[in-house]
Amino acid sequence: MSDNNEKPLIEIKALDKRFGAIHAVRGISFSVNKGEVLGFLGPNGAGKSTTMKMITGFLEPTSGNISVAGYDIEVNPIEAKEKIGYLPEGAPLYGEMTVLSFLNFIADIRKMHGQYRNRRIEEVIQKIHLDTVRDQTLETLSKGYKRRVGVAHALLHDPEVLIMDEPTDGLDPNQKHEVRTLIHDMAKEKAIIISTHILEEVDAVCTRAIIIASGQLLFDGTPQTLLEMSPSGKLEDVFRDITTRFYEEKGMATHS
Repeated sequence: MSDNNEKPLIEIKALDKRFGAIHAVRGISFSVNKGEVLGFLGPNGAGKSTTMKMITGFLEPTSGNISVAGYDIEVNPIEAKEKIGYLPEGAPLYGEMTVLSFLNFIADIRKMHGQYRNRRIEEVIQKIHLDTVRDQTLETLSKGYKRRVGVAHALLHDPEVLIMDEPTDGLDPNQKHEVRTLIHDMAKEKAIIISTHILEEVDAVCTRAIIIASGQLLFDGTPQTLLEMSPSGKLEDVFRDITTRFYEEKGMATHS
């Protein structure tokens, strides 16, 4: 957890997003401090990816405020985005590029220069275990390796804030363990949000969990608190209970 005198690295206030008649995110508020790993949970269509895209500046909110490392994402978008590393779901990669050329391309975009640039590229290649495929084109990589390249891209400029949508998607158990260990090791110096459908991931790496459904915040607390709410001691059961009860109260069909 962060020092009480430190401002949160991510502050979300009354965030709302509409797509015509669809009300995707409904006035949610939360903050994330340095040292926190927030698991962002919800059924399909809950508004998770929409919220993450607004935090990173890919989508404009209908209303509400987003601050990243003290910068308003709408007022100072460049300064805010410099502080963010973003791994979207199914991260787009340029298939004809090699791993090394792609990371150099990202370094160009991030205006990284000299020895620092070279050192960071080499560090992420080693940290994400990409050395054996550094000269291979992205289109020839397995799904797991493509996901690793996406993680490397998000980490390259050593951001204060990490937003990761399904970071272990497509990885085998050993690779999942490596990415979770990496997130755990980085957590002290960053504010990290992980959107995931894998509830064991929340228990493994997160210090906090939020559950949303139909764009509304239903739970905000520690994974331990969430577990204590489950008679079976399983996160899957309490997640299902919270979201199903919400949909039933609203008279809505349960989302799968």
